[in-house]
Amino acid sequence: MSSSDDDVPLAGRNTNGIKTNGNVHKSANIIPKSLDKAMDVANKPLKHAAPGISIRNGPVEVMDVDHQSGTNGKRKGRASMNNGVSYKDATDDSEEDKPLSKRRRVSKNKPRDDSLSGSDEAPLVSKNAKGKAIAVGKKPPNIKETSIGESEGSDVPLQEKLAKEKAVIEQRAAKEAKAIRKDEAKVPTKKRSKKPDSDDDDDEPLVKKKDTRPQTNGLSKATPKAGKATKAVKKEDSGGDDHLVKSSRAKKQNDTKAAQSKVKKETRGKSVKKEDTEQDQEAEEEEEEYRWWEDPTKGDGTTKWTTLEHAGVVFPPPYEPLPRNIQLLYDGRPVSLTPEAEEVATFFGSMLNSTHNVENPTFQKNFFADFQEILKKTGGAKDKDGSKVEIKEFAKCDFKPIFEYFDAQRAEKKALSSAEKKQIKAEKDVVEAPYMYCMWDGRKQKVGNFRVEPPGLFRGRGEHPKTGRVKKRVKPEQITINIGKEAKVPAAPEGHQWKEVKHDQEGTWLAMWQENINNAYKYVMLAANSDVKGQSDYKKFEKARELKKHIDRIREDYTLELKDEVMANRQRATAVYLIDKFALRAGNEKGDEEADTVGCCSLKFEHVTLQPPNTVIFDFLGKDSIRFYDEVQVDPQVFKNLKIFKKAPKSEGDEIFDRLTTTSLNKHLSNYMPGLTAKVFRTYNASYTMSSVLRELKSEGSIAEKIKDYNDANRKVAILCNHKRTVTAGHGAQMEKLGDRIKGLKYQKWRVKQMMLDLDPKLKKKDKRGSEFYELDDELDQEWISEHQKYLVEEQRQKIEKKFAKENEKRKAEGEKEMKHKELENRLDVADELAQKFKKENKTGKVEAEGRGPTVERLEQQLEKLDQRIQNMSYQAEDKENNKEVALGTSKINYIDPRLTVVFSKKFNVPIEKFFSKTLREKFDWAVKSVDEDWEF
Repeated sequence: MSSSDDDVPLAGRNTNGIKTNGNVHKSANIIPKSLDKAMDVANKPLKHAAPGISIRNGPVEVMDVDHQSGTNGKRKGRASMNNGVSYKDATDDSEEDKPLSKRRRVSKNKPRDDSLSGSDEAPLVSKNAKGKAIAVGKKPPNIKETSIGESEGSDVPLQEKLAKEKAVIEQRAAKEAKAIRKDEAKVPTKKRSKKPDSDDDDDEPLVKKKDTRPQTNGLSKATPKAGKATKAVKKEDSGGDDHLVKSSRAKKQNDTKAAQSKVKKETRGKSVKKEDTEQDQEAEEEEEEYRWWEDPTKGDGTTKWTTLEHAGVVFPPPYEPLPRNIQLLYDGRPVSLTPEAEEVATFFGSMLNSTHNVENPTFQKNFFADFQEILKKTGGAKDKDGSKVEIKEFAKCDFKPIFEYFDAQRAEKKALSSAEKKQIKAEKDVVEAPYMYCMWDGRKQKVGNFRVEPPGLFRGRGEHPKTGRVKKRVKPEQITINIGKEAKVPAAPEGHQWKEVKHDQEGTWLAMWQENINNAYKYVMLAANSDVKGQSDYKKFEKARELKKHIDRIREDYTLELKDEVMANRQRATAVYLIDKFALRAGNEKGDEEADTVGCCSLKFEHVTLQPPNTVIFDFLGKDSIRFYDEVQVDPQVFKNLKIFKKAPKSEGDEIFDRLTTTSLNKHLSNYMPGLTAKVFRTYNASYTMSSVLRELKSEGSIAEKIKDYNDANRKVAILCNHKRTVTAGHGAQMEKLGDRIKGLKYQKWRVKQMMLDLDPKLKKKDKRGSEFYELDDELDQEWISEHQKYLVEEQRQKIEKKFAKENEKRKAEGEKEMKHKELENRLDVADELAQKFKKENKTGKVEAEGRGPTVERLEQQLEKLDQRIQNMSYQAEDKENNKEVALGTSKINYIDPRLTVVFSKKFNVPIEKFFSKTLREKFDWAVKSVDEDWEF
């Protein structure tokens, strides 16, 4: 008998004693009609709500539906195990060191105050010259075609505006889905696939599949494979790039022929050296890049490789004991430790500057428990006389001598000259060169992470319960090697052997081992730009493209089931609604030793607070133990369902969806489309929304303006798909620095204007722009100008000193005599002259014209360039401020099809480098090279 009830129909499960996710069902099997009516009376139904949007803009009031108990499901605070020594900077804000879940609370007694408490809380751009905050409303950015906020004077609330736009996008999606299925139904029966239905298309090569998808969101008249519009659909392709493949191949063949004929003409009658011929051949091989998305013989079948060769893994260097005069202090006395225990002590001691970790009580507790265990195994600690010392209290441990030793080492390494740093890197590259690449089916592929992780302290993210635990050193005896049968097995370090050597042709890993913290397996894989990794990303986004064929039926079905009398069906429909509308993750069942993270299917009573008429507040630890807090408006029927799901006898600790599991939910979704799971909705919603926004976008102006338009579109996707992030601790400082740079350019602009007046004193009167044009900007007061002038003088000094040091390094490397310090002093005279110049300008209020042959016309050109720089930097500042709570990177990298970014780049002539870093360009090389500006998701 199976231990799982996933195969049992949800509606037909026994409610007595059967558990879901570890809890006994507390909800009834069938929802009585009387309960439905009673809930309607208690909460008068509204009109059908528009698609949900986050409304985290106001305070959380007292709820008249839910009465929260004391803990709200969070772990109780623990007393800090303070050792009496604080390494925290005195200027740090105490709030920054609190865990995320401790910073914001739902209060029963008083509403949250969202007003700005002081000038430091206001955006930099809203501060006046004296640093005082100007009254600023919490208004979204005011932008152009992609405006996602309220424009000046708009009476339409933000959430209402966004909800309407999301409704339009969903209506368009429904029409396109119907159009796609209608086109596919026109295909004659004899052309339909005779292959049997499959639960998943993972075994079919991606590029081998036929193109069954219209190229323009279903509006094309192309008529590929037919299929019935039933829940159990046949396996369908999500391709759609064949025309690009063919044109690319044809172009490549023509280019190759032309190049070959050109070479023949050029080399006719000439003698070519053998070395040159070999070099030419190697160059041609380099240029013949492998486009796996155009190769019909490669896909995602079960056999991933035929031949595989690699050099294994690189181990971290062995531990080097501390000097004898550097020891841990216990109760004020130095103690000696065995190398094994001393190494663990250095893990903690070397990171005392990371107050977020070392002052965390959980981190301290876990570290000290592991430290004591290692002390017991290695014989403990001893004092200077050799007597045994029992280390019982963390508070008596002083790691400061260890920290000072490592801090000095870091400073010494930082002080190395660039030549010395380059030499160290070159030596390291030589050692690691054999491990950086492998031979995969005869092709050279880059390996992603060939280094074994060094031992240290586990940090985790958010409030991970195991933070501070000791990550043990990984030994060769723990590592399994995956390699071809005919290949030479890499040698294990001397005196060791591998745990096992496998020849798993279905695996894409080169080596693996199990770490000791979460007992998870770590794998050495190929780099992000390799064929295998690229196919995985390609398949992920093609799966999302395929979902657009079925999204209308899925939404229609779960909308109907929101009123189903069977509790299991209604819970499932409500969960799919939340996953689709608010991008909630499905969630998985967690063990006792795992982080208590939550997803939709594992939401507990205390994680959801209901506020009539239809506002739901989510507050729980999400993925990576990061707090998920959101206030959303839901469909009235969904609000009513959640009230029913939380109805007594349920209380704290009980699951809201007690008749639903992630497995059963994904199994239900696969009936609509093979391989469809809850996580595909996030990718689909982000990509389809971005596609809809780009379709209407008309980006004009400079490169900086176009980049801002793209970021605004990306921001809209992030908000509509509820991709949020916590404001980083350094955001305020970054904005202040950026603001100072803008003000610096404005000061430079004012100086140029004064130079114009120096050349032509009458210009102020005869200039059509008026005398105000030459006045000092309101943002710049004398106090700020004085500080900025000091900064410019110091900046000049640092540039001169760096250049002098660099030239001396070059001379030393080339065996030439180094310049004397007197030469540096002479060069620094330039900075002193600048300081004197500023002093004179401040006294006289006049600026003398600078440069060779200065004219008013040349200075006007300088003003134009400065205006452009100020405009570009202002765009950056506005972009940065608008994005502080929106995870644009999350959307762009993980959920928006990268081909849409490529489309924007090509359509509006913006270099792809402006959107993708070098790493991302390598990762999404297939996207950059596979579409043109007319491609649509």
